[in-house]
Amino acid sequence: MTVGLEDEVMVLDPRTFDFAPQGARLVALLGDPRIRTELPAAQVELVTGPGATVSAAARELAELRRLAARGARALGLRLAAAAVHPFAPPSGPLNDAPHYSDLAAKYGTVAMRQLVFGLHVHVAVRGEDRVVPVYNALREHLPLITALSANAPFYGGRDTGLASVRPEISTLLPRQGVPPAFASWEHVADTFRFGRAAGSVADAGSWWWEARLHPRWGTVEVRVADAQSTVSEAAGIAAFIQCLIAWLADRHDARDLPAPAETWRIAENRWSAYRHGLDGTMAEARTGARRPTREALAMLLDRLGSVATGLGCAAELRTARDLVACNGSERLRAVIAERGLPEAVAWLADRFEAPHGDSRAQRVGRLSRR
Repeated sequence: MTVGLEDEVMVLDPRTFDFAPQGARLVALLGDPRIRTELPAAQVELVTGPGATVSAAARELAELRRLAARGARALGLRLAAAAVHPFAPPSGPLNDAPHYSDLAAKYGTVAMRQLVFGLHVHVAVRGEDRVVPVYNALREHLPLITALSANAPFYGGRDTGLASVRPEISTLLPRQGVPPAFASWEHVADTFRFGRAAGSVADAGSWWWEARLHPRWGTVEVRVADAQSTVSEAAGIAAFIQCLIAWLADRHDARDLPAPAETWRIAENRWSAYRHGLDGTMAEARTGARRPTREALAMLLDRLGSVATGLGCAAELRTARDLVACNGSERLRAVIAERGLPEAVAWLADRFEAPHGDSRAQRVGRLSRR
């Protein structure tokens, strides 16, 4: 159950706090293979190695954020993390490396709209017989991760009315949203053979669903979470995901996993998660029984408490509980209402290296919901 993190962050102009398409310059300056370019020119990705615990992965992520921020300051830039930029134009320049140029040629202007920022969490699951059933069972819990991590209410200078607009933007591309279930490893292999023959999935890296089996790293990769403003919040999301996967693996071993839920039923919960966030409802994937999203998260977090103790991430899971009270989307909406858009992005940049969240902003977020 080792954990690796991929943190997609914004590169900003320090005067306007708009995007600065200088990610490639920053990566070249730093020369650290853990800090990489991504498709948008104003994005860099910070990639940790596999950590024995969430705490270890979070420490490396904090180191990478500090290193990247120092490099950015040397170039006259700032960095920040949220799932979309609150007021930048919806389209922007892309990196011109061959891989990204190929994507731009293939997807045209849709590629230029992919100015989105996620937190990808890799968890290694031991035992090849466990991996596919655990992945299948994980699918129905992805909307809860969406709601907990939602961090993109504003887009193009306007309040979208969504807790996170990132899922909506992502679905402009193929192979997005709720991932398919697999019957076996043979089914997985046949899927990739078809994708290669059809020219749509050249390799596993082009399988862009909100969760995927990653044969290169031997992990279940959860790609559904929005980028988080602080390392502490990223660690809380990572702990929730690690504990959830470990709990499902234990249930597999006890022969207690249900059959995979139907994709369309999960998609209904997905819509509630990114539309209403924590204030929505979740329908049980088999009976349709509805429960407030906050209540569903609280119940699941209670179940995961003993798992977190065994994995050594109980402190980080408490941060996930704090996000149930006030997540990034609610907090950012409150800050924008108080300070305006450019100052809110400056606030995000100020928090980029902060070890913990802003308790005052959390209180403001809770008050704004009332």
